[in-house]
Amino acid sequence: MIAEELINPMIPPLKLSDSTEKAVKWMEEFRVNQLPVVKNRRYLGLITEDDIIEKDQNYQSLENVKLSFEDAYVMYNQHFYRVMEVAIKNKIQVVPVLDEHQEFFGVITVNDTIAAFGQMSALQGQGGILVLSMPERDYSLSQISRHVESNDAKILSAYVSPDELDPYKIKLTLKINTTDLTRIIATLERFDYRIIAQFQETTDHQADKDRYDLLLRYLNM
Repeated sequence: MIAEELINPMIPPLKLSDSTEKAVKWMEEFRVNQLPVVKNRRYLGLITEDDIIEKDQNYQSLENVKLSFEDAYVMYNQHFYRVMEVAIKNKIQVVPVLDEHQEFFGVITVNDTIAAFGQMSALQGQGGILVLSMPERDYSLSQISRHVESNDAKILSAYVSPDELDPYKIKLTLKINTTDLTRIIATLERFDYRIIAQFQETTDHQADKDRYDLLLRYLNM
């Protein structure tokens, strides 16, 4: 699934001639804390609630407001994992999308990426989820995969994100095709991998939903 397929057509960009009052109104209407600003289809950055409220800039033109996150965007043909990465790294609710001409193409909300993540997980079937923390230099998916496969299991998907508590570490989220993670955890810990969260699916659908929600909150989505 690529960024182009996740664009939310209901959220339009703002123009420099728009007022901060209009920006706040749209943020409330679309339930987001940021909105993209464009000029002649060129993406200029995001206007945030903090930019307006904390600096007492109500009713001003956006031309007079310093924009943020000029480099926080994805290309239309990038995988939705890249969208998640940009959202998490910058702690933003909307991710602008640019086309092949580097012009504004649309915007993706965090909820859109959550839905895509959930759909992909559902297609992969039942299984468990492990979240590992490790120094970036120690990351080797092939080695971790061998440890998992030694317990007659397979990694269905893997997602790497920064560890917000330590800039020299990463978090690795693994979806594994078994609901019993006990032996896999024991093997990984024997090789000094640090497991910071685990989510084992059960037949209790409410428990599944609760664990999934916890995972999304853990990833700061």
